[in-house]
Formats: sequence, structure tokens, C-alpha cells
Amino acid sequence: MTIADIMQTAPVIPVIVVDELEHAVPLARALVAGGLPVLEVTLRTPVALDAIRAMSTVEGAIVGAGTVTNGQELSEAIDAGSRFIVSPGLTEPLGKAANAAGVPFLPGIANAGDIMRGLDLGLTHFKFFPAMAAGGLPALKALAAPFGQCRFCPTGGISLTNAAEWLAFDPVLCVGGSWVAPRGPVDERQVERLAREAATLAD
Repeated sequence: MTIADIMQTAPVIPVIVVDELEHAVPLARALVAGGLPVLEVTLRTPVALDAIRAMSTVEGAIVGAGTVTNGQELSEAIDAGSRFIVSPGLTEPLGKAANAAGVPFLPGIANAGDIMRGLDLGLTHFKFFPAMAAGGLPALKALAAPFGQCRFCPTGGISLTNAAEWLAFDPVLCVGGSWVAPRGPVDERQVERLAREAATLAD
């Protein structure tokens, strides 16, 4: 799968923070059942890599790593079974490492210079982050105008109440959000309900 394929699988990519390893599989199971198979597990906790390994055993789950900031984290995430990589920003070393690894890569951008750096590396698909703090939808519309070949996944401050507005903008293929995957013990029925609600946003 390419990063474009992954971004077009579902309208929302859950941004997941796993604090306890036992939460990983129930959370993945509920999200996939609700129609959100693309799961971004952020490397923000000690169990994140093990959570990626565990979630990858759930049928239908497409598990990737988020908050990847350097080549070592990239390698560790791939070794753990990550099928795609998401970063909060874009550096040339990280972009080159992702290209060399041949892994679908979604780097964070917040301005035109970031996008141009990505284009120099052969990248056209980006995470707009932090979406709301960086100026919201008006900012992305202004940024996207000179870069017609680029597609985006806004993340940061996205919620059920504003996601549809972002998704209505053609260059936006999906949004990233944590509201569908609350931290802590997993209520599978509640998570599945949140996922189903989010999965219909692009209809």
C-alpha cells in the first residue's frame, strides 16, 4: 500500500496513545469493527512498540507508528511491524531514511517551506499539524493553493464537530483524531460506536 492508499482507506485515522499494553488489542479490535482500520500508534509511551506488535495481530488492522522523529525510531517502528510512519514534522534525514526504507511516510508540515522540503524528497502527501493551532482550515486552504499536487491529513484539534468541514476540502484525504480512541481502559462498545460515527463522516 502507498501512503495515498492508506489515507483513502477511511476518513479518520485514530491517533492512539497506549499506556497499558493490555489495552492495545481490544482498542484495535473495536476500531476495526467500527470501520476505522488504519491505526496510528504514537511513540509517546514505553509500551508503544509492543502495542504496535500486538495490534498488528488484529485481523483487518493497518497499524503504523506516529510521533516518529528520527531514523532510529523509524527503524524500531518498522521492526515492530509498522506498515506506515507518521512524523510531527519533516527533516531531510528522516525523509531520506523513510525513502530508503520504502515505507509509506506521512510527515508533518505547517508552512510552505515544509511542503517544499517534502517535494524535494519526492513526497506529496503530508500531515497538516498542528491543524487548529497552525491556523485551521483557512490556513490549509491558503497553503494548498500553490501546491496542487499535494494531499493532506489535518491532525491536531480535529474533533467530531469539525472533521466534516475539513473532509469537504478536496485536498484533504482524511483527518487524524484522538477522540475515537480515548486513553485508559477500553470500552469496546463505546469505541466501536465512536468509530462507526467517524467512519460515516465522508459519506
